[in-house]
Amino acid sequence: MHKLHNTPAGRVFDVFNHIVLLIIGLVAFIPFVYVIAGSFATEAELVRRSFFVFPETFSLEAYKYVFSTGTFIKSIGVSIFVTVIGTIVSLALTMTMAYPLSRKTLLGKNLILNIIILTMVFSPGMIPLYIVVRSLGLLDTYWALILPLAINPFYLIIVKAFFQNLPNELEEAAKIDGCSEIGIFWKIVLPLSKPVIATFTLFYAVFYWNDFFQALLYISDSAKYPVQLLLQQIVMLANTKIGEVDSLVEPPEETLKLAVIVVATIPILIFYPFLQKHFAKGVLIGSVKG
Repeated sequence: MHKLHNTPAGRVFDVFNHIVLLIIGLVAFIPFVYVIAGSFATEAELVRRSFFVFPETFSLEAYKYVFSTGTFIKSIGVSIFVTVIGTIVSLALTMTMAYPLSRKTLLGKNLILNIIILTMVFSPGMIPLYIVVRSLGLLDTYWALILPLAINPFYLIIVKAFFQNLPNELEEAAKIDGCSEIGIFWKIVLPLSKPVIATFTLFYAVFYWNDFFQALLYISDSAKYPVQLLLQQIVMLANTKIGEVDSLVEPPEETLKLAVIVVATIPILIFYPFLQKHFAKGVLIGSVKG
């Protein structure tokens, strides 16, 4: 393989690949740079200049408006709580359900898998799910943001495939040493599953952090709004009083939208590098075979 890259054709191919990947990277990166730059610009500059990466006049008006909301800090805490607890709950349920489904000795395994796949193809819909949440008394609680979508069926199938790829010899050796099924799962399977755990920690965390629709459906108490829903309200109701924001203050509408995107995105960007080394490995290992 190394010799192929040393040939003229191989070098041309490498250069072509680098150019294509650089273009794709710029296409993905430059819009976000514009969003950041625009959030620090003035309204007049944003209207006058269609695109820029450095604002002519540095302004913090949009961020001052966002952070002047009395409930903003609390909404950040709500989102952090829902993201952390939701990710832990989702990982625990996904792992503990995927492991027995990966064992050949589980009775009714195919039936359970078919039911799981059925939920991927046919969704019950918003109204039946709302009725279930209301019947369980979860309306206006943080659990309404976690439990209804705690297990992603697609993630579950990938984790199951990952567990199936683990060597059976390890399980057999542990049973000979007198280890129980729970002991095998806790002491052997989970330590070997760091890549897939890191991968779906990121997936679930991004989902819980970005989700506002569940809160829009199930939360009516504004004190329990997650940050995504609050920011949506700030954008939609920019000319009215939100929390402790004075309704007489004219909000910077265009820069406000960009500041909202930055505030909502940066926490995930900070979180991602800590899991990056496990990310690609976890996805590939889990999708080798089902």
